[in-house]
Amino acid sequence: MIGKIDGKILESLLETIPIEFSVLDDDDKVLAWNKHETRIFKRPEAALGRDVRQCHPERSLDKVEKILNEMKEGIRDSARFWIDLPIGKNGQKEKVMIEYYALRDKEGNYLGCLESSQNISGIQKLEGEKRLVD
Repeated sequence: MIGKIDGKILESLLETIPIEFSVLDDDDKVLAWNKHETRIFKRPEAALGRDVRQCHPERSLDKVEKILNEMKEGIRDSARFWIDLPIGKNGQKEKVMIEYYALRDKEGNYLGCLESSQNISGIQKLEGEKRLVD
């Protein structure tokens, strides 16, 4: 990264970006997450320090495990998938994109994982152009 960001600005940035995320260490322990009050995938504060496997539904554990193992082994750096969830008004299904990114140091050593989620239903509806000042 070029430049330095003050802690208050960094915290505000992480709460402002339109993506919710969780950060795991290299032992798959949950270090932190943003957007606590408005998350799609809510977590109790007791999840801090827990193994991430305790934060996912059983039906998805094998996929989470595969992604994390492949990141640790250097086979993959990211994974992207999307699902329809009833999070809209009146339980309407909306498209949620989930991405995992390996966190690595400059030498390529695995440090952990960034898991992000974003409701992309509004993005999918974009058409044409909208210029900056329009």
